[in-house]
Amino acid sequence: MTESPMRILVVLLVIFAVTYLLRLAPFLALRRVRSSPLVGYLGVTMPLGVMAILVVYTLSSVDVTAAPYGLPELAGVVVTALLHVWRSNALLSIVGGTGTYLALAAVL
Repeated sequence: MTESPMRILVVLLVIFAVTYLLRLAPFLALRRVRSSPLVGYLGVTMPLGVMAILVVYTLSSVDVTAAPYGLPELAGVVVTALLHVWRSNALLSIVGGTGTYLALAAVL
């Protein structure tokens, strides 16, 4: 059964509207609680906590008993940390650490 172009357009518009509203909802909700001490606390502590969880989750699957013994991953984490301490620039840290990991993973 072939769908009509109008029906496809309506479905796509509904999908667009729902997606847009779902992405907009947190910003609208935060307007009311922005000055809350809890939101301020979460804004300070959550980024570090999320990054720590992501690092632990990513490194938990590294096999350190076989070559290259986790060297690309370790080098990527170290370069990321050093770049961030040096420049405090998240983009530079992420690109530098990822580049280091990818270069070593390709070579080793």
